[in-house]
Amino acid sequence: MLLALALGAAIGSGATVLVVVAERRAARAAAVVTPHIPDGVDQVLDAMGSAAVVVDPSGNVLRASDEAKALELVTDGRLTHRALDDLAIEVRQSGEPVGRDYQLSWGRFGDTTRPMYVRAAPLGTRFIVLIAEDRSEAERLEEVRRDFIANISHELKTPIGAVSLLAEALEPAADEPDRVRRFATRLSTEAARLAQITSDIISLSRLQASDVLNAPSEVSINQVVSRAIEQNRVTAEGRGIDLVLARAKHAKVMGDAQTLEVAVHNLIANAIAYSPEGTRVGVGIDVDDGVVSIAVTDQGIGIAPEDQDRVFERFFRVDPARARATGGTGLGLSIVKHAAQNHGGQVRLWSQPGRGSTFTIQLPQAATDAGSAADRTNEGAT
Repeated sequence: MLLALALGAAIGSGATVLVVVAERRAARAAAVVTPHIPDGVDQVLDAMGSAAVVVDPSGNVLRASDEAKALELVTDGRLTHRALDDLAIEVRQSGEPVGRDYQLSWGRFGDTTRPMYVRAAPLGTRFIVLIAEDRSEAERLEEVRRDFIANISHELKTPIGAVSLLAEALEPAADEPDRVRRFATRLSTEAARLAQITSDIISLSRLQASDVLNAPSEVSINQVVSRAIEQNRVTAEGRGIDLVLARAKHAKVMGDAQTLEVAVHNLIANAIAYSPEGTRVGVGIDVDDGVVSIAVTDQGIGIAPEDQDRVFERFFRVDPARARATGGTGLGLSIVKHAAQNHGGQVRLWSQPGRGSTFTIQLPQAATDAGSAADRTNEGAT
């Protein structure tokens, strides 16, 4: 009987050991099938706001941030791009973080590439985390910067060269008053053009600063437009162009009066410069559904459809020869666009060759001045 009891105890103990071992093996198998991400990783990925992906040793995507999905880095639980798979394998083998630049295809047909910088690093002992940075905007801004510098160099070279040549020509002509006056007039013109380019560059740089509207105040658009018209009155009268203003009640916005005045002035100056003598330029103010609109309409040469998307680019000119003849710098409409955007608005264009153009600045109405703008008065500003 004692022998039987001992045998039963041994068998029971052995069975218990087998059950425990089996449970441990099952737990390890379950851990392989359902990997456990270290605590806190999900919260870190959410807080980063970047395109982040966590993959297991088999290349399965265990976690992916919303940004990673938006950039199409993950498809059906796998990394979309073979290059990223290879990067994860390399990091797993070396155990060291690696970062590389890629041109990754995306879109339905994969015919578009997106510049990305991807950094991969070990996460614990089994996982790899990949963090991707979309550099499309950075590359675009760098291209804009390069173009801007090249354009500035080109634009400044002409008046600076002219000033230098005219200055050299003045000394030999010291005894010829007529030539001196002619050279002095041209020198004054080129100096004024150089000053205008410099002023426009400074205005554009100020508009692109992040704190340009750090302390906005309530601005009367009627007053802004009236001042802009006064600045262009002499030029308009010199060319026999009639300026007509249509005001509106409750036309107030939050922003910077000087910036808006420069924008409206540029639109009116352009309308005068590109209009035939004896025509009319209309400036209309309207308020509708919380939006204040400033429309400047001319009867000028108009803008071809293929050029209408480019007129707001820096230094772009529809008619370069005419723009230089009228003193244009090619920065006026770019200043208008940035001024509108900085005020939470936009600028729109309608134009037809031979019939003229209408540029419209649309801005959010000041909340403290909401009301009907149905009543309107027309004023001839001639």
